[in-house]
Amino acid sequence: MTGRLAFVESPVQLLNVLEWAHARGRGPAPAAAPAPAPPAGADRAPGPDAARASAPVPDSGTGPGTGSAPASGPGTPPAASAPEPGQGRDAVPAASDDLAIVVLSPSDPMSRGQLRRMAQLARDEGFDVHWQEARAGRGALVRTLRELGGPLRAAERVIVGDPFSRYVQLLLTLFGPRHVTVVDDGTATMEFAAQLAGGERLVRWHRKGDLGPRELLLAPVTSLARRRLAPGPHRTVEIFTSLPVQAPPGTEVTENAYAWTRARFGPPALTGGADLVGTSLVETGVVDAEHYLRVVGQLARTHGATRYFAHRRETPEKLHRIAVETGLQVVRPELPLELIARRGPVGATIVSFPSTVVHTLPLALAGTGVKVAVCEIAPEWLKATASPRAQGFLAGVVGTASGADRLTPRGGSAADRLEFG
Repeated sequence: MTGRLAFVESPVQLLNVLEWAHARGRGPAPAAAPAPAPPAGADRAPGPDAARASAPVPDSGTGPGTGSAPASGPGTPPAASAPEPGQGRDAVPAASDDLAIVVLSPSDPMSRGQLRRMAQLARDEGFDVHWQEARAGRGALVRTLRELGGPLRAAERVIVGDPFSRYVQLLLTLFGPRHVTVVDDGTATMEFAAQLAGGERLVRWHRKGDLGPRELLLAPVTSLARRRLAPGPHRTVEIFTSLPVQAPPGTEVTENAYAWTRARFGPPALTGGADLVGTSLVETGVVDAEHYLRVVGQLARTHGATRYFAHRRETPEKLHRIAVETGLQVVRPELPLELIARRGPVGATIVSFPSTVVHTLPLALAGTGVKVAVCEIAPEWLKATASPRAQGFLAGVVGTASGADRLTPRGGSAADRLEFG
């Protein structure tokens, strides 16, 4: 039997790979081994039981706090001279009877910081983790393919977190595994399952349908990758998810109940107040920024919220306005929110916009008494340039969140009145 190889590009993907391994009988390590000393310039991961969950963002949106953007400014990755532990050609994990995890490192510093900490948690659990600078300038793609070709060919099962990723699609085009598992990287899993069932091309829900020059150039890669993400006579496909998806024909859908998270952390202390969870809907061009800021202020006043947990893709400029105009303490989480909330302290109520957390937090926080509420997106909040599918998709995320209360715009201006529906 050959091994299992996971490719992750975000902190949530790595968390859900650990959940998948736990569901397959790989439980938390009884005692974490001492963490290896990080190289010079690298952020050190907190221990699994660290009390400090996150770091406040200064008004500028950047600063020295752990998990915040480096002083060089947003969008600047950490220095290439400070590789992750395990990085290097000889350190690429060979396929074995166990699970090896490859981090295809993103460029933005917030994702990199969270991924460093998640990678250390995975190492503490006994997994081999290789940090691959897959986007580190010219030649990175060829170098990555050369280093990962052998392990990919030897792997019996490949686990991926983002089937829409061009990098993952290219890898699957070159090396077709016999068994594929897709783990959650947000609500896009729902769209992936629907597109796979309908035989459609893989397109993220917030993208417009027209094919630009880049999409046309990559269309053959996307088409072949879609076939290799579909079940067939010589391939099985599993979707490991906490989201309500209909199993496409021939696939297996396995529930992610966040059992590893609940076994490893918490239960959290409750502050008695409320926390707000941010979203990148403004950054992805779906929601108008002014509507969003007004609604955040209204939610904070209505629910007595004091903290705003920022999405890792939210811009420093927007977060600065939120802090100044609402008085909320803006926090850049060091880890995925499921772990932050489970470790605590956390508000007795968590209010979120439509996103994966309205499905995952009720599972991770089961039995703690924390109430999760989701704020619906009114049509007038959408930008004119938003994808035609955006409203229906966001409504589906809210409508299927059975563990969360709903906040529905009612009467007058949708931005001025939000009540439980």
